[in-house]
Amino acid sequence: MPRPRFCTRALAVVLVMSLAPAGVPQPIHAGAPGASTIPGDVRSVTHALNRLGFGPRPGDVATVTRMGLAAYIEQQLHPSRIDDALVEARLARLSTLRLSARTIATDYYEPAQRERRERQRTAGATPDAVAAAPAEGAEPEMTTPGAARSRRDAMSGAERGVLEVQQQLVEQRLVRAIDSERQLQEVLVDFWFNHFNVFAGKGAVRIYVGEYERDVIRPRVLGSFRDLIGAVAKSPAMLFYLDNWMSTDPKAPELRDALRRERALQTGAGRRPGMARGAAARRAAGNAPRRPAPAGGETPPQRAARGLNENYARELLELHTLGVDGGFTQADIVAVARAFTGWTIAGPRQGGPFAFVNALHDRTPKTVLGHVIDEGGIADGERVLDILSTHPSTARFIATKLARRFVADDPPAALVERAAQVFVATRGDLRAVTRTIITSPEFFAQAAWRAKTKSPLEFVVSAIRAVGGHADNAITVARTLRELGQPLYQAQPPTGYKDTADAWVNTGALLARMNAALALAGGRMRGITTMAVPGATPDTVRRAMLDDVLAGDAARATRDALARSHDPAQIVALTLGSPDFQRR
Repeated sequence: MPRPRFCTRALAVVLVMSLAPAGVPQPIHAGAPGASTIPGDVRSVTHALNRLGFGPRPGDVATVTRMGLAAYIEQQLHPSRIDDALVEARLARLSTLRLSARTIATDYYEPAQRERRERQRTAGATPDAVAAAPAEGAEPEMTTPGAARSRRDAMSGAERGVLEVQQQLVEQRLVRAIDSERQLQEVLVDFWFNHFNVFAGKGAVRIYVGEYERDVIRPRVLGSFRDLIGAVAKSPAMLFYLDNWMSTDPKAPELRDALRRERALQTGAGRRPGMARGAAARRAAGNAPRRPAPAGGETPPQRAARGLNENYARELLELHTLGVDGGFTQADIVAVARAFTGWTIAGPRQGGPFAFVNALHDRTPKTVLGHVIDEGGIADGERVLDILSTHPSTARFIATKLARRFVADDPPAALVERAAQVFVATRGDLRAVTRTIITSPEFFAQAAWRAKTKSPLEFVVSAIRAVGGHADNAITVARTLRELGQPLYQAQPPTGYKDTADAWVNTGALLARMNAALALAGGRMRGITTMAVPGATPDTVRRAMLDDVLAGDAARATRDALARSHDPAQIVALTLGSPDFQRR
């Protein structure tokens, strides 16, 4: 008997109409007295699993119902208490995940770059073209499986090593999202990486991005906000991405030239006239000690110092802390930029660490948001972070973004205010702020049910989890995310990927989602093993999809579409592609 046919494009149009906002969104209100108690019904459990993680797997709803939703939430708020040994064992085979940025640079990217330049010389490229070749190595696109294999076969050994670094980073994120028991931690890693976004396609950022997620973001998602922004500010990934590693006191070139003249004299025979002037220049530069240049030539600050750069200062105020309406001015941006001069990298192309170079720092007093800053040296930037991390606008901005992620695109004002108050009272305790939001009456309110549209990452991972899938090889999943418009680590703007429906709801994107659902349901998503149900019939599959995956709450159109289908794989695809499943 031929399988029933259906038009995925027509269904995508229906999806857009079903997911598009209809009029004024309904407000989310706190419930009746006593509603702050965490409910334990199946619907609330399903809702929590969709918001605090990447969706339930078969059996998860029953498991959490038995243990109690309140106990589950508290467990998720303390991920170190959750045994995740199976995932850790699977990640152990990804050998590049534990390497330092310096090792990745010297053992992978530099050899690839040398091979690339040698090929260009052999091919007759001009010396200027060879010198201008990108220093960060190759980054092959993840296209079709056949094209990817052909391109990989054409690569040198070093270039394949670079590809391995990139693929293992993507794979670990997807393996964790699909299989980790620490689901809230994985959601928060995605949230905070996006909040402090860096683009892996920009120069040396790709050398540092794995270390950035592993050592800066992941350990701090439920810690202190001040600790988090401090670690981000000193991260070479952020320093390079927003160009602060090149930001210097505009007077610094004069001081640097004086130091160079002194060093040139010191390498000559004996002391010569002019030494006193050199010593005075060194004292004026803050008596900065001489540091050996890293392998590859002069220190990057000496090569690339170009005066004051405001990029990081602007994003720190507008995107990382206060928000666009946080009450800062252009004068504040300039003052913050001056405070962070000299915060640089000791050799970014070699994967070097954060470095503070006092000779490049603007040592004059600054005024930021009414506070006079004259701490001296690196303490100027630290003082800025102290001011911003405790500012009421920062509390409100962070509370709003977390409430938007967990509750609704337009989060309830009362909830935002309560969360902001907790932020202020706890001096930025992110676990306390997150707990306030995910245990609130607004979180469990009827209006919050399926009020959020899934991003491509949330859709793909939740679909795999819904059918009991596991990622044996996540590269195909990564390719699907690229096709859906959300390749990991590839958001170019500092704003990262959007967390609202308008970014993801359109006919083309939803058609691609349906195609992904068809591939998963049909067993054509390579590297993903799904749970087999012996003897499954269309009726049993349909019932499982309606009751377990859609929590018994499917729209009439979805029920009718499933009733008309008599092919188990098609029933699964229609469920995963339905408007009901697109929401969380």
